[in-house]
Amino acid sequence: MGEQKQKEAKKAVFIFGKKNYKFMFIGLACIALGFILMSGGGSDDPNVFNPEIFSWRRIRLAPMLVLLGFGIEIYAILLNPDKKS
Repeated sequence: MGEQKQKEAKKAVFIFGKKNYKFMFIGLACIALGFILMSGGGSDDPNVFNPEIFSWRRIRLAPMLVLLGFGIEIYAILLNPDKKS
């Protein structure tokens, strides 16, 4: 009888539930995609200006994806996995 109580006490308890981790991975994917979209647009020669650095994708879309990802991360942390509906 004492062994069973010890096994129950050693049972791993996760802080977050499965739903929390799903949202966390979605948020991380959004953040990573935002940073990937921000990259590039430079020039190999420092004397040549490349106007592609100011494209809509790098100035508007990518930062919004990063902020959206951080918002999803905050939601995932604050989400209560034990709530039934």
